[in-house]
Amino acid sequence: MRKDQRVYLFDTTLRDGQQSPGAGMSFEDNLTYAQYADELGIDILEAGFPASGKYEFDIVHAISEKMAVQQSAMTIAALCQLREEQLITTMEALQPGCKNGKSRIHTYVPVDPNLMQASLGNKASDYSYIINEVYRLIKIAADEGFEVQFSPEGYSRMQLNFDFTTDVIRAAVSAGANIMNCPDTIGGASRFQGKDYFVQHMQQHADIISGEFPEREIIWSAHCHNDLGLALDNTMTAVFAGPARQIEGCINGVGERAGNVALEQCIMIIKQFGQMANPDYHFYTNANLNVIKKISDMISEKMLIRQHHWPITGANAARHTSGGHTNAIIKNPLAYQPFDPECVGHQISFVFGPLSGSNHVREILEKHEYMCSHEEKTVLTQAIKNRYSERRKGITDEELIHAYKEYRSPIQIEKITYDKDAAGQTFAHLQGKFFSETNITVYCNGENSALAALDNAVKKYFDGVEISEYRSNSGTEKTVNAKCHSSIIVTLKNGMSYIGKAVDPDISISSMKAYIDAVNQAYVNTFFRKENPHVQENCHSFG
Repeated sequence: MRKDQRVYLFDTTLRDGQQSPGAGMSFEDNLTYAQYADELGIDILEAGFPASGKYEFDIVHAISEKMAVQQSAMTIAALCQLREEQLITTMEALQPGCKNGKSRIHTYVPVDPNLMQASLGNKASDYSYIINEVYRLIKIAADEGFEVQFSPEGYSRMQLNFDFTTDVIRAAVSAGANIMNCPDTIGGASRFQGKDYFVQHMQQHADIISGEFPEREIIWSAHCHNDLGLALDNTMTAVFAGPARQIEGCINGVGERAGNVALEQCIMIIKQFGQMANPDYHFYTNANLNVIKKISDMISEKMLIRQHHWPITGANAARHTSGGHTNAIIKNPLAYQPFDPECVGHQISFVFGPLSGSNHVREILEKHEYMCSHEEKTVLTQAIKNRYSERRKGITDEELIHAYKEYRSPIQIEKITYDKDAAGQTFAHLQGKFFSETNITVYCNGENSALAALDNAVKKYFDGVEISEYRSNSGTEKTVNAKCHSSIIVTLKNGMSYIGKAVDPDISISSMKAYIDAVNQAYVNTFFRKENPHVQENCHSFG
């Protein structure tokens, strides 16, 4: 029987995420993000590094105050170095949430020999001093009623400093810290390290602390960077095969250098595999999955652009174009999806491309209420592909409908000429398809124009078409060589109207092209729509 085990979500998007070059957000955006994080069900939001400046202080303080006022269940954390002046400033920034027990101090000291030398200088070798400072400063915060999280920075590269790291963690726990975060600070850890793998060390330290402080409930946490692309694997290993019961990350994997683990990916992996990854536990989070897409979209818009192929929330994560895939998904939405995208606020969509099949075309056409029988779908599909043969990246639904209308159009003219014969009749020669005819000449008696001749010919095949409005001008051009822009509205007996437009140097040819455009639209919508909708495309007056 597996024991239910909650995994706490520590979101550092506003702190570690905004340390990415170019990722900083405005004051208001920080507050908006905090609200989204609360809706998502984040357990701890690291709102910033308040000792770094007044603006950062104000953001952390405002978020702490906002969450306290609305009595949010989310704890607000803030980072500070192990320095007394920074600690005092950070406690002030988090003070609004302290009375509700929702304020956490997050402090750290390096244990990686490389980081120790770079950060601590001459004090790097004074282990007693470091251990005493860890105890003294954490105790100040704990005694003031703050929850305290401690991170041995560079934990995954502690090398020969295991015993020193043990002493540092022991001092932090003795002083009142309840959360031990063991970071892969430089994103270089891997299971291939064997006994030197940081998760192995986490388990050793968890066992030591549990033995020495049996009355204390310590939460172990993993904070993994993605420099080798292993942040997700390392984080999940720390949970499923280690002592971690808190995971730290950023939405969309933003963060310093190659970023942090993507928090939304962790949430979904725990959702998918939390019941089977460990024989003793059923892991779960309290995340509200349907907020994931919304918060991911915000980070993509306000911080760093998300890749189209980004897992879970990327534009292509629920978008398909391959014929075999779309055909299967039309029948079963989960055929080529590991989970239902709607559960994270995403939607399955299709992009018609060179590999798309006839069922995809039919699905798009029927969605827009256009007819496509089983017998003709293959021919239609090939015609649409031929129309956009160079569009290797796919076409929109609107472009597909446009190609469909071209295919269905009863008049497909390649060239138009017109003149008057010896008897004074106006005639127009139309080279191409004209309903059931090809390459025809149409006539009109008297002083009527070539457009009138064309109108008479159309009425023989499409009864009830009337020109209700007509306009031709030179557009925005004011030269003698200006092209003529024509617009014609045709109205049917049912009252529906369609506007056609065209441009040509010759005013008569421009008007005939516009008329043909309007007639084609009217014909296709009349005879090839499943239903006659109340509102049709391109139906309006000049206004």
